[in-house]
Amino acid sequence: MSLESVRAFMAQHAPDIAIIDQGASTATVLEAAATLGVEPGQIAKTLSVRVGNAVMLIVARGDARLDNRKTKDALGARPRMLGAEEVEALTGHPVGGVCPFGLATPLPVYCDLSLRDFDLVYPAAGSRTASVCLTPERLADLTDARWIDVCQPPVIT
Repeated sequence: MSLESVRAFMAQHAPDIAIIDQGASTATVLEAAATLGVEPGQIAKTLSVRVGNAVMLIVARGDARLDNRKTKDALGARPRMLGAEEVEALTGHPVGGVCPFGLATPLPVYCDLSLRDFDLVYPAAGSRTASVCLTPERLADLTDARWIDVCQPPVIT
């Protein structure tokens, strides 16, 4: 499923967005940034979490970290990361390729405000070597995401 489900999703909802298959690992934020030649913050990482009894996806800039207090304030409970098997079963995507497109199970998607720090972001596209490039607003529109503030500001070194 995975990459093919993302291809089908994009063909139906955003045929103008090309899938970038680098042929090299983009499974981590640092690998993706190096492979794509962008800042780590521009990588739109998709976190699969359980908040209370609800499972959801939170998309944030690559160098941001979830803030437990902000998440509890915004969503009612602290986030807990899902295990790799549950992530793949629910999303249809392997860890390292998880994205909010072409999901095996409909899940609510939230975009952290941190994504708006960039004109273009690069979420994965259902595989550990593929991604797409789009604006944060387009990402939210395509996934019916709600904007929330649940991340700590990135540490600038």
